Amino acid sequence: MKMPPVVKCLLLLNLAAFVLQLMFDGATGAVTNRGALWYVEAPTFHVFQLVTYMFLHADFGHIFFNMFALWMFGRIMEQAWGSQRFLIYYIVCGIGAGLSQELGQALGMISPYASTIGASGAVFGVMLAFGMTFPNERLFIIPFPFPIKAKWFVMIYAALELFEGMHSNDNVAHYAHLGGMVVGLFLILYWRHKVQRQRTSNYGFQQYDKGNDDGLWTRLKSMFTKKKKQPKMHISYGNDRQSDYQYNARRREESEEIDRILDKIRKGGYSSLTAAEKERLFNASQRK
Repeated sequence: MKMPPVVKCLLLLNLAAFVLQLMFDGATGAVTNRGALWYVEAPTFHVFQLVTYMFLHADFGHIFFNMFALWMFGRIMEQAWGSQRFLIYYIVCGIGAGLSQELGQALGMISPYASTIGASGAVFGVMLAFGMTFPNERLFIIPFPFPIKAKWFVMIYAALELFEGMHSNDNVAHYAHLGGMVVGLFLILYWRHKVQRQRTSNYGFQQYDKGNDDGLWTRLKSMFTKKKKQPKMHISYGNDRQSDYQYNARRREESEEIDRILDKIRKGGYSSLTAAEKERLFNASQRK
């Protein structure tokens, strides 16, 4: 699969920043101390650090695993969403992760003297996006000796981060990781709701009514669970009335088509898709 432009740029920026750290940090930490995210009440805090901190890393292992995850999940999400939306999502998740770390420090859960660096918060947001967009995609993740579905991988990782954040003192920004995922979750929900409203408006149906909402918890659970077949409402277009059988048959065909496209990506990469297949994949990723 050809490397999409935003992921390529992010990888290069992170590597360039790491080289600058190696060249100029020395004993004073000139680059890291300036670009790291400090507590808002510290004299070393600057607003720009909410962006710069996510391009700095502590050591080779830190940057390697972050960039590997960005390459693994980010390139697929950029191809599915488009470069502009992916870049917005990545930056928003990174800033949200930084704000979560600031909140943890304000509440006394994290030392106010600690600084934060790393792309992990934004990368965790990208991982969540992959799990929500391709929930049943199977991944081979160490140390699991068997493939695990993306939705379970994301939920297990989130649970581990929450546990570690509450019980460990390992100098890892667990709350920033969770913050990136939570901000990403709400951004995806907002985008999906916006797409749904546009569809409703385009077909002349009644606009979204809060009174008919099933509740936030039900909507959140539905992101990671396979939807059961529900009784479908008949929609009349003049004399044409769509039957349940026709509707379910069409949905099965759409599902089979998406599975075929994903298989084609696995075998030949995203570049092997036709323009129509890319559009189908993008449209499917926007659906609830």
